[in-house]
Amino acid sequence: MSAFLPVDEQLDLLQKGAAEIIRVSDLRERLEESRKTGRPLRIKAGFDPTAPDLHLGHTVLMRKLRHFQQLGHQVIFLIGDFTSLIGDPTGRNVTRKPLTREQIDRNAQTYKQQVFKILDEQLTEVRYNSEWLGRLGYEDTIRLTAHFTVSQMLERDEFHRRFQNEQPISLHEMLYPVMQGYDSVMLECDVELGGTDQKFNLMCGRELQRHYDQKPQIVLMTPILEGLGGGEKMSKSLGNAVGINEPPSEMYGKLMSISDDLMWKYWVFLTDLKQSEIDDLQADVAAGKLHPMEVKKRLARTITAGFHGEDAARSADENWARMFQQKGESEDLEEVDIAFADVTAANEAGALHVRVPKLIVALGLAASASEANRKVAEKAVKVNGEVVTSNLLTLDNMPARLTVRLGKRAKVAIIGNVGEGV
Repeated sequence: MSAFLPVDEQLDLLQKGAAEIIRVSDLRERLEESRKTGRPLRIKAGFDPTAPDLHLGHTVLMRKLRHFQQLGHQVIFLIGDFTSLIGDPTGRNVTRKPLTREQIDRNAQTYKQQVFKILDEQLTEVRYNSEWLGRLGYEDTIRLTAHFTVSQMLERDEFHRRFQNEQPISLHEMLYPVMQGYDSVMLECDVELGGTDQKFNLMCGRELQRHYDQKPQIVLMTPILEGLGGGEKMSKSLGNAVGINEPPSEMYGKLMSISDDLMWKYWVFLTDLKQSEIDDLQADVAAGKLHPMEVKKRLARTITAGFHGEDAARSADENWARMFQQKGESEDLEEVDIAFADVTAANEAGALHVRVPKLIVALGLAASASEANRKVAEKAVKVNGEVVTSNLLTLDNMPARLTVRLGKRAKVAIIGNVGEGV
């Protein structure tokens, strides 16, 4: 009797939240072969340590790795310490500024510490691509690059766009997808995971494996997780990320700030809830049987508990309710939906702030920015019962609700519910 689940059951789990699989028929065939032989598939996902901390956007791939792990397959968490010296050109209109070896090594250590919040450490093979890329000589590199043409590289969206706009394309950037493909050869991957923006790189792996007489890997792509404001990719540099090491209350509060539409994507990509159950929740909200806020609170608790435990999540839930639902004024105030990007800003450290004058104007409590600025200077504005003394209000817990009072007038701002472009 096989140690692996029936193939259909495996596919049900693996296809949840997947944007594209090249090809599903090949994956089915590989899974069937695995069941017959008892050999687990080798699954790889690579992460370049270009920043010191992992955020929820990274975990979409990691969760899919965990799905393979739960099904009994061999998971490889590849740290791209060598490819980080180049920098992935995906989504870039300009060449990345290179990192130092010291920065890369320091970031890689935090990745190793944080990844096991999701993956089972005992069942995870951690590798560094400097193990083989660092040993390649000039002759080896020439032989490797001979499998690709410049015209193939210019088919890549980023390179094609930069070429058309007469923007520089460095030769070392063209080596990046070749190196990522060579990773798959050296690890003899059956499946490689990546975001939809990585398709070109992932396909290079399939091409190189053919040249090295290996079965081309199956490519499983996941969607790019949108950040807190929707629309844009989650990124620490954009100030729209939720770090997996953030304190429970901060994580919970940020999750409560997302729009109702974005909430459903987070349910799919960041939780283990079955798609049928998510569909049921969505139907209940549409029918008015459930309030979106209750579903969002359940989402925030679920994700926070996954990283910090049930007790910490429950405490964060209670803290959020106390601060942003019970603390405000007792009268029935008008609630106004405000787009996240319209009134927020991020500093260099990634901390989120509300631009108070813009918020006041958006709520209709002031007719102009100059009037709003004057009211703040006069200390005539209160947010959640506290007098505002600066034009920038720090959002320690990224609340979704702000009770704003100017004189006798007050309204509740629901930040993040509209205008996200999700």
